[in-house]
Amino acid sequence: MLELKAFLVEDSPLLQAELIATLEELLPLRVLGVADSEAEALRWLALPGHHVDLLLIDIFLKGGSGLGLLRAVQRLPPPDLPRRLVVLSNYATPEIQRSCLELGADRIFDKSGEIDALILYLRSLPAQLLPQLDPALTGSSRDARRNA
Repeated sequence: MLELKAFLVEDSPLLQAELIATLEELLPLRVLGVADSEAEALRWLALPGHHVDLLLIDIFLKGGSGLGLLRAVQRLPPPDLPRRLVVLSNYATPEIQRSCLELGADRIFDKSGEIDALILYLRSLPAQLLPQLDPALTGSSRDARRNA
């Protein structure tokens, strides 16, 4: 089964551990790294070989913000751009959701009550991303990320 590669941006060590354990147990997903700030996440994502299929982002971080990270990630070169940007926050107000979508988030989930919905969404991703995971086999372009 295809395994998604993910990076988690969350400032709470307890939530980091709980999310990683839950997601890796219930999904074909491996969390390759974590960051608790916008700058730390950008440093990791910019390193060679640190491409991920999924970037899970909290809004409020130790340094910077999830909104700033969404903005900055859009400036990464196409080979480094994560295929899916998912916001997971306790502050998923309509205004925050609108801002996240405008900045390129694919989905927004409230971590206080939508973990099941997040898991259902993530279960659908391997099939959606399959044509993009190996462009050499499919001839797909990275620009198709938003169309999947």
